Amino acid sequence: MASILKKKQDGYNLLTRFLNSPNPTKATKRQLQTLAYEELQAFTGKPYSRTAIFLHGLLGSGRNWRSFSRNLASTLSKTSPSSAWRMVVVDLRNHGRSAEIEGLEPPHDMANAANDLANLVKFQGWAWPDVVIGHSMGGKVAMHFAQSCSRAEYDQSAASPKQLWVLDSVPGAVNPRKSDGEVEKVLQTLQSLPSTVPSRKWLVNRMMELGFTKSLSEWIGSNLKKSGEHETWAFNLEGAVQMFNSYCETSYWPLLEHPPQWMEIAIVRAEKSDRWDPDVIQRLESQTSKGGDGAEGKVSVHILPNSGHWVHVDNPQGLLEIMAPKIASI
Repeated sequence: MASILKKKQDGYNLLTRFLNSPNPTKATKRQLQTLAYEELQAFTGKPYSRTAIFLHGLLGSGRNWRSFSRNLASTLSKTSPSSAWRMVVVDLRNHGRSAEIEGLEPPHDMANAANDLANLVKFQGWAWPDVVIGHSMGGKVAMHFAQSCSRAEYDQSAASPKQLWVLDSVPGAVNPRKSDGEVEKVLQTLQSLPSTVPSRKWLVNRMMELGFTKSLSEWIGSNLKKSGEHETWAFNLEGAVQMFNSYCETSYWPLLEHPPQWMEIAIVRAEKSDRWDPDVIQRLESQTSKGGDGAEGKVSVHILPNSGHWVHVDNPQGLLEIMAPKIASI
């Protein structure tokens, strides 16, 4: 069932639909269980003609991108009034409301996470998205989705996105030995904690006692949900660990070296992010300098100033200024 919420922002009404996949208890065996998602669009009085899909990062959920997607919808309604844009923010498997959905079977990897998105599009009877935007782990899910669309792996009618936005997500395999191992430490710590905790405050304090920063501890605490008199995780921790391992192991350099025709792959690198080795940056620059003869798509790289990895929190206005003009040009 869908609930509808209208909000006023920057002089524009914003229409938000909160939707879940079919109820597993009521679905037939032949009915596909799909990802939970929300729809947002500037309320212009006309149906949408373009769609952008947002994919969050590890241990996050679609709600992380609500505010930014609303701002993007509002901006596009002003700068590109001839195209009515719809934003869809999804909860990836093992995350958010999708963690409660049965039928999203293992292996929990980038391929199946991308396949979930294709199943959502097909099940809902939507046109294939014009733009797919992925942050961190979601960036690799987005790349796998685009790659599979271009190879007609989902459906002969599957159309590749015109733009693919990869937000502070290293496209190649990730060598944990070249990082500070913070993500691994977080996952190991969460695995050592009980599945239910007394309160969010207790968890935040416990994480800080173990040496994590206050901001990171509070973000982890925001991923709790009520379970009786206690709190429990809003994600499937073991499934998320498997997804992280897949994220580290997979590489999408071939996609960047030969982008599908008519597709632009836009990489946004946060200026203060610690996830980019010099050799990776140099390899990216070599892709953008190749130009193109029209037989393949193109790759562009954008530096987001004054931002660490959490691009939509550290500098959302700067990110909007990078993305909106390009998306409006479609």
